[in-house]
Amino acid sequence: MTFAFVFPGQGSQTVGMGRDLYNNFSAARHVVAEVEDALHHKLSHIMFEGSTEDLMLTENTQPALLTASMMAVRVIEEETKKPLSSISSLMAGHSLGEYSALCAAGYLNLTDAVRLVRLRGQAMQNAVPVGVGAMAAILGLDLPTVEQNLKTFITSDHLCVVANDNSPGQIVISGHKAAVDEAIILCMAAGAKRGMLLPVSAPFHSPLMAPAANIMEEALANVQLNKSTAQVVANVTAMPLVGIDMIVPSLVQQITGRVRWCESISHMKQLGVTTCVELGVGKVLSGLIKRIESDVTTLSVQNNEELSAFLSLC
Repeated sequence: MTFAFVFPGQGSQTVGMGRDLYNNFSAARHVVAEVEDALHHKLSHIMFEGSTEDLMLTENTQPALLTASMMAVRVIEEETKKPLSSISSLMAGHSLGEYSALCAAGYLNLTDAVRLVRLRGQAMQNAVPVGVGAMAAILGLDLPTVEQNLKTFITSDHLCVVANDNSPGQIVISGHKAAVDEAIILCMAAGAKRGMLLPVSAPFHSPLMAPAANIMEEALANVQLNKSTAQVVANVTAMPLVGIDMIVPSLVQQITGRVRWCESISHMKQLGVTTCVELGVGKVLSGLIKRIESDVTTLSVQNNEELSAFLSLC
């Protein structure tokens, strides 16, 4: 059995996330304390018992998801008495989850990582006025067909691109609201089973996020990166990052670029991965992985019971 660790992105959040690990493990409580010291913000209240509306604010969602993932990482490390990268040196994160993967791998320290993702959330939220952009999921249509139907949406004021290649038959598009609406109609006419607008406030992973990419490039330039032997598969290339010099460009490109999740999982399978372990909250990635590579086993670690099941395999 060869493990790879995967880390969820926006959309997996839920009120109560991380509470079970927090209540049962000192390592999880230490993560929360470090995060809240860094942010000067009672994030745990929003995570454990806040309103859905507060948790859904991008500037809260992104640090909350990273915190939940790092709670699982630190608990595993405490229980096994070894770094996560010694269990598996191969990791990947979906969108925001790439920051969690880099933190778990040791390239980013937790304080820097959580400050970066809060800034990332704020910058992405503010990049485009509310109502100008949109995202939609296209179900039941393959990637080449979706791309063919988006070829006409290339002007600066009528733009729509593929944002996420999530799994066979699940493609997310992003861009100007009018272009996304029109693209849904075209994709439905081309045979899509469903095209539905997503409840997000900005057109993530599209060229419209360029202002956010500029902000993150400046912020990342001032962050100290650490060396690590772990391999993190980048969203924009679906290949492991080689050397710390690739990390900042990858994270900047990720803001406007496509999340190549299908290719990332298939590449990890080619590297010998037989089991993907989702760390943090939810099982969204586990579901996608089973549709991408049906013979790859999936596990999640988000509570004490799931932790025990995982540790029995280590």
